Amino acid sequence: MVPVERSIETQVSQAVDAWLRWLPRWEPATHRGRVAPCRRCFGSPVLSAAGLGADVPHGVQHGLSIRIKTIIDHAVAEYTSLNLPMLQAELDQQAARNRARSYRPAEGLDPEYEGLPMDPEPVPGAPFLFTISGLADEANSDVPALPPLSDEAKAALRQEVGLADDYANMIGREVCSVLLHHRLRIQAAIGQYVEPQIAAMLEELTRSLDAPFDPGQDSGLPDL
Repeated sequence: MVPVERSIETQVSQAVDAWLRWLPRWEPATHRGRVAPCRRCFGSPVLSAAGLGADVPHGVQHGLSIRIKTIIDHAVAEYTSLNLPMLQAELDQQAARNRARSYRPAEGLDPEYEGLPMDPEPVPGAPFLFTISGLADEANSDVPALPPLSDEAKAALRQEVGLADDYANMIGREVCSVLLHHRLRIQAAIGQYVEPQIAAMLEELTRSLDAPFDPGQDSGLPDL
């Protein structure tokens, strides 16, 4: 049997390799940023272990954090299927319910987009005619709800959820320990592919502030 540590180490290394292959394709977002922080990335110990601080663009962070989250999720899912029958039954019912939905826009996305909001921030005074999340909610409302649980079943389920959380925390600590060994190549890639683009954006912004009007056009301001 392959030790858990070696398995996690291999998976993390493969996830970092995949992220490094994607990183050269990253470009700074030009759309309006969101006010709310990403729940997957904000304060993530995984990103701290990888050396991706707040100065690194969120899109760059998200691509790695989701790949690592998938490793943890798969480990917890395997643990749950072997040790937590009540929680597994609930998850199976929820999975069947999800498969019954006619519209599932959040499934099958690349890691760089998984978990992100499906719709852009609304512009004040210009409401959307419809939203992707709204359509998904409509499809979800057509699926029957799961049957209610007894108080005893709820208590047992809470206990199993607690055990799953404890296991997830253990795997998370192991993942963070492994990520520490990849910091140098992660930071080298940031310096090669991300920092030059940020520097170019700042330089362009500086030029636009120094010369806000095209010299060949009338600014519209009165002569002093």
